[in-house]
Amino acid sequence: MIGGPRGLLEQEVSKPRSVGRTLARLAGYFRPFWLAMAAVLLLMIVNAWVQVITPALLGQAVDCYLTPAFTPEMGSAATEAAGAPARTTATACWLGSVPPGAATEEYIAGLGRLVLFLVALFVAGSVTGGLMFFLMGWAGQHVLRSLQVAVFDRLHELTLAYYTRNESGDLMSRITNDTSTIQQAISFALVQVLSGVLLLVWIAWNMLALNWVYALFSLSVIPFMAVATIWFSGQARQAFRITRQEIGNVNAELEEGISGVREVQAFSREATNIESFRQSNAANRDANIRAVAFTSALAPTLEALGYVAIAIVAGIGGIFLLRGQSLGGATVTLGLIVAFIGYVQRFNQPIAQISVLWTNIQSAIAGAERIFDLLDEVPEIQEKLDARSMPEIQGRVVMEHVGAEYKPGEPVLKDINLVAEPGQTIAIVGPTGAGKTTLVNLLPRFYDVTQGAVKIDGIDVRDVTLASLRQQIGVVLQDTFLFSDTVMNNIRYGRPQATDEEVIAAARLARANEFIERLPQGYQTVLGERGGGLSQGQRQLLAIARAALSNPRLLILDEATSSVDTRTERQIQAALDQLLMGRTSFVIAHRLSTIRNADQVLVLVGGDIIEQGTHEELLAKQGFYYKLYMSQFKRQEQVTQATPGQNGDMSSTPVRVD
Repeated sequence: MIGGPRGLLEQEVSKPRSVGRTLARLAGYFRPFWLAMAAVLLLMIVNAWVQVITPALLGQAVDCYLTPAFTPEMGSAATEAAGAPARTTATACWLGSVPPGAATEEYIAGLGRLVLFLVALFVAGSVTGGLMFFLMGWAGQHVLRSLQVAVFDRLHELTLAYYTRNESGDLMSRITNDTSTIQQAISFALVQVLSGVLLLVWIAWNMLALNWVYALFSLSVIPFMAVATIWFSGQARQAFRITRQEIGNVNAELEEGISGVREVQAFSREATNIESFRQSNAANRDANIRAVAFTSALAPTLEALGYVAIAIVAGIGGIFLLRGQSLGGATVTLGLIVAFIGYVQRFNQPIAQISVLWTNIQSAIAGAERIFDLLDEVPEIQEKLDARSMPEIQGRVVMEHVGAEYKPGEPVLKDINLVAEPGQTIAIVGPTGAGKTTLVNLLPRFYDVTQGAVKIDGIDVRDVTLASLRQQIGVVLQDTFLFSDTVMNNIRYGRPQATDEEVIAAARLARANEFIERLPQGYQTVLGERGGGLSQGQRQLLAIARAALSNPRLLILDEATSSVDTRTERQIQAALDQLLMGRTSFVIAHRLSTIRNADQVLVLVGGDIIEQGTHEELLAKQGFYYKLYMSQFKRQEQVTQATPGQNGDMSSTPVRVD
């Protein structure tokens, strides 16, 4: 069984919507390798010809060299002289026939020539088959690389809104599982199916050409093979659907067990978790056994039907041979029977392969459709055809009647108006869901406004190229992302051409140099996934160093000090003051110290700026900000003053500002 049970498991995906259109589009990726594909087609024809001609040659070996040599009626001059009738063969001898009455050595020589020819054909078949799969695999790997690069490029072009609507696991599946399925199909399955179909048609044609009545008897088991293949394959697919669900449960249990190992051990739940995992594994085992039972039964069933076909060929042919009767208007010879037995054996082999591999091809086509769907996804943020490079930013930001929404009819920001002068710090506060993150995301065009305009130095951000805009904007998020690379390269990420000395200077500015030098290899220490091995505060310090190194004119800070303790905060606050000097900055504020130092405080509620001014001005108004301060920031201030060195964040307060 080609591919085996696990191969069927991987193939069980949704069926393609449009086979023809998807194959045509996929063929376009093979166009640069048309020479290799033409060679594959030629080799496929040669390989099929070798397999088709072999049974005919075996029949000739019997009729042209073996039977005449041992049949008294033929090849014996004495018998012919006695008046016995001579039996002639209807088989054409391609390598030359031996005249009746010839010596045994002439028959042996003719048989030797045929055997050598068969050996040459077998060698040619092996070489052409291997070369065919190599060329197809070579072209397939190049196409696979092109698809993966195209998908990866598209993923970087898509906007943040797309990622909020689609799970990262599904996107990963498209560039890994779907492309892997396509690889299996174009490197192996597609060639096997095409060559199998060609072989079936060619064999059937030869059999019908030799003796159409005998051919119909020989192929009479084909409908039963088709029924068995359809039924067993259908049952196997249903069984493997269950196995996919069960393996999903096993993976879920495993992921939770590994991720939550601290909680498991803390609450002494090891035995319970192990038992639950054992049950999931048992269910997965039982489902796989049922699926394997059906896939294992298909091959012997088809093999048994193949033996029935051989028995029909031998039985019917033998009866007509012994009776000396013609079948379908032609003489039945022993060589004809041998040839038909060879044809039937070769005819049965591709049927099971095609049934399984066609499922594989359907799976690959469905995977290709998912990939093409992603490639056809139009990024919501588009550059204008005449977009120009953003000049060096001075830092004046104006929002004019700005509105934004993720879903039509559900505004997130409403009629936002603000002016930030160069060098000013704008603090943004408000409850969860107020639209603070959306507002700052409009500056680098992570999202576009649905009304109004965002202008930097009088230039609408939609009129410039994305790269020239974003290169001059620094972003430090609360949830810092670090790559599995050295500390040096993580800091250098926003400015790859920076020297080591400049990286170290930025780390010192962010007060990160001290802990970096304590790492095993210092700046050359390779970090774990997402900065594993570092505390949240240390990761935040590296993010600040990264922003400092990029030297942006405009800064966006999602409260860069929210994840560090008060002592660390005081250390880096001076660094932030130096970093913000001369730069316009927008800070989503969680701490009182940030708000107090801001030139403007925006109070955002429900997508509206309901209050705007300095910290003192807003307190004097005794509006929403005053209530927020009294319920949250005042308590933070009291805690900080009472317990210096402790973290003064707002995670336990009734109103969260994020």
